[in-house]
Amino acid sequence: MDFYSRVNPELREGIDTTPVIQLPDDLEMARQMPIPPTLNSKFVQITERLVSGGDGQEMMVKIYEPVQRDQSNLPAVIWIHGGGYVLGHPNGEDSLCENFVEAANCIVISPDYRLAPEHPFPAAIEDCYATLLWVTNSAEELNIDLTRIAIGGGSAGGGLTAALALMARDKGGPAICFQMPLYPMIDDRNITFSSNEIEDNKAVWYTSNNLAAWRMYLGEHANGNISPYAAPIRAEDLSGLPPTYTCVGQLDPFRDETINYVTRLAQAGVAVEFHLYPGCFHAFEHIVPNAEISQRAQNEYINALKRAFSFSDKVI
Repeated sequence: MDFYSRVNPELREGIDTTPVIQLPDDLEMARQMPIPPTLNSKFVQITERLVSGGDGQEMMVKIYEPVQRDQSNLPAVIWIHGGGYVLGHPNGEDSLCENFVEAANCIVISPDYRLAPEHPFPAAIEDCYATLLWVTNSAEELNIDLTRIAIGGGSAGGGLTAALALMARDKGGPAICFQMPLYPMIDDRNITFSSNEIEDNKAVWYTSNNLAAWRMYLGEHANGNISPYAAPIRAEDLSGLPPTYTCVGQLDPFRDETINYVTRLAQAGVAVEFHLYPGCFHAFEHIVPNAEISQRAQNEYINALKRAFSFSDKVI
């Protein structure tokens, strides 16, 4: 059965209207594509700060917080944008970050981490860890509850989330109460059934793009000993990681690596919740946001973050 016929009917408009991007040839064109305009929430204040990145150079972070807030400490989530490690910007996920703020009464910090191939691994994860350090060190200034700092992201942002959880565990902190790596890009090997199943270039993300993006991200490490901070599925031990929520579409190349990750988390004793969405391709809830299944998926992970902040002291 071909890819298109398996797509949930209410999502097919996304397949028909989304531009086809073929990496690496279309990388610069894709980077120049305008970000669709969004209506900013009147309840959320957005600011930008320059902080020290993983290389010691200035890096922009976007901060989203409630307009009406007192001096009480709020939970925070570091939200890491997607884009195959080679694309993307925090501006592309403004609406989602605002939704997190409104639903969970939290602060969101989103780093503009360095992208490959100009900055291959470990640049991105070093920037994300630097963001985690900055958030914890600035907790008093930002009025953040240090016991309720979560991390999350989709696709490559999900991969960086999983890597950041491993790095924080291995370095002995800072403490993370919850991780939400959505349909994460965590396996460079391209050996699962799903990573070779989705080859149609209308599928938003598909086999050849995945291979090209990993080559650009790993750079000189591509044929060497791959670190679990680059490809988290390679981690031998997943114990001691924070409670986890993740999801993936059934027609996503990352389906099987996500299921593998979830299984191993559960076997390692990590509290994990997982949702598999039938007929859904990669990042479907962003491509067709008004579809019922898209709204359901997004509501479920937003509510998962809200629950984590409400019960973090009970699940760590």
